[in-house]
Amino acid sequence: MVFSWKRKRAAQEKLKKGEELVIPNQFLCPISLDLMKDPVTLSSGITYDRESIEAWLEGGSFTCPVTNQVLRSLDQIPNHSLRRMIQEWGVANRNYGVERIPTPRVPVSGIQKWGSESERNRRCVVANGAIRVLAAAFEAFARDSFESNATLLEEILSNMNWMFPFPQHSLDHMEAQASLGSQDSLRCLVWFLKCRDLSAKQDSMIALKELASSDQKHAEALATIEEVNEVLFRLIKEPICPTITKASLMVIFYLLSSPPSTSTNIKSEFVKMGLLSVLLEVTVDSEKSTSEAALGVFDVLCDCEEGKEEASRNALTCPVLVKKILRVSEMATQFSVSAIWKLSKHEKEHEVNVLVEALQVGLFQKLVLLLQFGCGGETKEKATELLKLMNPYRAGLECIDSVDFKNLKRSF
Repeated sequence: MVFSWKRKRAAQEKLKKGEELVIPNQFLCPISLDLMKDPVTLSSGITYDRESIEAWLEGGSFTCPVTNQVLRSLDQIPNHSLRRMIQEWGVANRNYGVERIPTPRVPVSGIQKWGSESERNRRCVVANGAIRVLAAAFEAFARDSFESNATLLEEILSNMNWMFPFPQHSLDHMEAQASLGSQDSLRCLVWFLKCRDLSAKQDSMIALKELASSDQKHAEALATIEEVNEVLFRLIKEPICPTITKASLMVIFYLLSSPPSTSTNIKSEFVKMGLLSVLLEVTVDSEKSTSEAALGVFDVLCDCEEGKEEASRNALTCPVLVKKILRVSEMATQFSVSAIWKLSKHEKEHEVNVLVEALQVGLFQKLVLLLQFGCGGETKEKATELLKLMNPYRAGLECIDSVDFKNLKRSF
C-alpha cells in the first residue's frame, strides 16, 4: 500500500510538471478506447478487449466493428504477444500510476477451450472418446426437446465441432456418427439452421457436411428430413456467411449424389426452386473453393431433364461455364466441361443453341488449350467429343491445327 501511494504521489508530481502519459494506440481497444487488459483477436484479424467484444457479440452483432465484415467464426483468440507488451509497458510506466495488469485467465467453456490450446490436448480429448459422449448427449437432449434444450444443445455442438473430422476406423467413430446421424439429431440440426443465430447455424452446417461426406447413408437420411431442401436453398440464395454457403453447397452435392431412387426427386425440387440460376451467380461472385462447389452441384443437376432444360434457357449458362474452364481449379474445369457436354446431349433444338453459344464465348479455344495442357479420363473424352460436335457450326474459325497456343495461353 505504501509503495502504491508513493507511485501515485510521484505520478501526480510529474503531471503537475506538465508530463503526460500517452498510451500507444495499439494498446487501446477499438470499441472502448481504453487500455486493453485481455486482448483477443477475431477472424477478421482485428484485436479487441475481451470484455468489449463479448458485449458487442452478445448484443446480436456478427460483424467486425472495425472492418464491418461478417465474421467467419465467433472464436476469440487470445493475443498473448500484445498482452505481454501491454504488461511490460504498464510496469515501465508504473511511476505514472499505471496499475499492474494481471495475466487474465481464459474463461473455460466445457472442453473446447482446453482442447484448443494445443494439438496435444485435442488428441487427448478425442482419443478418450469425448466425441462419442457428446454425440450421444446431443441425440438424447434433441430427442427430449430441442426447443427447450436449445442452449445446451448449441453448447454441446460447439464443443464437438472442433473435433471433426470423425476419428476413422474406431468404435468411437461409428458410435458418434450413429448418434449425430439419428433422425432426432438431424431434425435438431435442421431446426438450428432455420431458427437459431449465426454461430449455431455455422456449427450445424459443419456437422451436416461432416456427416454427409463421411457416409452416403447419412445424406440419404438427411434427405428425409422435412424442409431440409428449402432451408439449404435459402442459405445459398440469401448468404449470411461464406463458411455456411460453402458447406451448404457440399451437403447439397452429397444429397444429389444419392442413388437415383432418392436423388431424382431432390434434383427436380431444387431445379423448380431456381437453384441453377443461383448457382451461376455464386460461381461468378465467390472465392475459388465455393465456386468449385457451386459448379459441382450445377453439373449434377444437369443429369436430370428438368435441369438440362432450365440450364439451356439461362443466358448465363454458357458464358459462366466457359469462363471457369482453366480459371478456378482442375476439379472446376472438369465440372464445367461435363455440364456443357451434358447440355450438348439434350434435345436437338437445345444442342444447336448450346453449341453455338459456347462457340461464341470461346469454348473451342478453351478446349483446344485444355487438351494441349493435358487432361485425362472422362474430361478428355468429353472435350474431344465437344470439339467434334462444334465443328459443323464453326464456319470462319481457324482449323484446330493452326491455333496459336502462345496467344491462347496469354488470353486464358
